[in-house]
Amino acid sequence: MWDLYELGIATAVFGVAHTDLADPWYELRLCGVRQGVASSQPGFVLDAPYGLDELTKVDTVIVPAVPEECLHGERDLPAELIDALRRAAAAGARMVSLCNGAFALAAAGLLDGRPATAHWAHTRALAERYPQVRVDATVLYVDDGEVLTSAGLSGGLDLCLHLVRRDLGAHVANQLARRLVVPAHRPGGQAQFVEQALPVTDDGIAPVLQWAAENLHQPLTVDDLAARAGMSARTFHRHLQAATGTSPMRWLLHQRLARAQELLESTYLPIDQISERSGLGTANNLRHHFAQHVGVSPTAYRRTFPAGDKDPA
Repeated sequence: MWDLYELGIATAVFGVAHTDLADPWYELRLCGVRQGVASSQPGFVLDAPYGLDELTKVDTVIVPAVPEECLHGERDLPAELIDALRRAAAAGARMVSLCNGAFALAAAGLLDGRPATAHWAHTRALAERYPQVRVDATVLYVDDGEVLTSAGLSGGLDLCLHLVRRDLGAHVANQLARRLVVPAHRPGGQAQFVEQALPVTDDGIAPVLQWAAENLHQPLTVDDLAARAGMSARTFHRHLQAATGTSPMRWLLHQRLARAQELLESTYLPIDQISERSGLGTANNLRHHFAQHVGVSPTAYRRTFPAGDKDPA
């Protein structure tokens, strides 16, 4: 049985040719245990044009979900699927799971000793069945290099956009997120379970966050944002935590880093000017936060992306 939601997420991000954003775009291949028509939820059938042998020929393997009865050992995952996942990883493929697809990666031993997550309702079962996996039930997704896992539903979309950000840059990922009408960047460490996924209520939060995102060059404080929202700092903190699952200063830091990434990709501005325009202050401060949260230096990040269409200013 396929989970149509997670499969649909992967298709919307990787299977639709968004060549106006980046050309070439990804090529999505739908693989099944048995090549051809695969059964799905009642009333649906899906055609899997490729068999499992295809997994050793691709750059990234995405497991969108596994059947519910496989989560608690009522039914084993197909042995040929587990073997194919191991062979794909050995061949150098980047291994990705959405929602409960983590159970397949765990069964293949690909999560042993690694941090991982899944839908919060099933993380306990994942930890009990595979104690060698360092399960984190609180986060939206985990990027552990060549093995990535996500929470369920919207967390899977966050991870797919994160992959686009890694591969094609912040600007392309942000444009795609806008097209899909979702947040441009929700960091993996953000809480899975929040009262609402987006700050869409008209309680003063959404306009303030939009204003802050447009004024990141300023030395913003929680008191500044709270005053603009007409709230006390404590009340503003509570509202933002409920809306985004993170603190105001952590939210600001991630917005500043995202802005710095865009400037590194799209301009030839010196590092110190990018630091100032993103609100991170000095070049050393930018380098520190980049090393901690992005994993590379700003200069190394800039080298990742083509320079031909960059704005000199």
